Amino acid sequence: MIAASLVPLILLLHAAATWFMAGVIWFVQVVHYPLMARVGPDGWCDYERRHMRRTTWVVAPVMLIEAATAVLILLASPRAALPWAGVGLLIAVWVSTFAVQVPLHARLERGFDVAIHRRLVRSNWLRTLAWTARGAVAALMLMHA
Repeated sequence: MIAASLVPLILLLHAAATWFMAGVIWFVQVVHYPLMARVGPDGWCDYERRHMRRTTWVVAPVMLIEAATAVLILLASPRAALPWAGVGLLIAVWVSTFAVQVPLHARLERGFDVAIHRRLVRSNWLRTLAWTARGAVAALMLMHA
């Protein structure tokens, strides 16, 4: 059981992590991924390897905080709809990340491919929209707390 006094802190930490990721994913979707096509073939493989490593250092800890706090919120309010909606969206984000984006990046690590890059940009809209919706869910949960 989660102490009721901790729930507001958990909600705030959760919202901060979710909003951080929503901001990152919009930047990635609108700026970063489209500009990847401009890197050029000479430095592409090195660029992609460094991109993957550095991005992981930025997003992995925040994604883990977001997931852990989502589970804690769900445990604190197992009958409430908003925590379930948030977890559902989070599952969509994680499945997309590890079943789609990570494999596409792995393919791009071997060399730039216009079709693979296009799939990466297009498929990332799912994460962009899901994290945006998660931001709304997190805001609603804060408002109801």
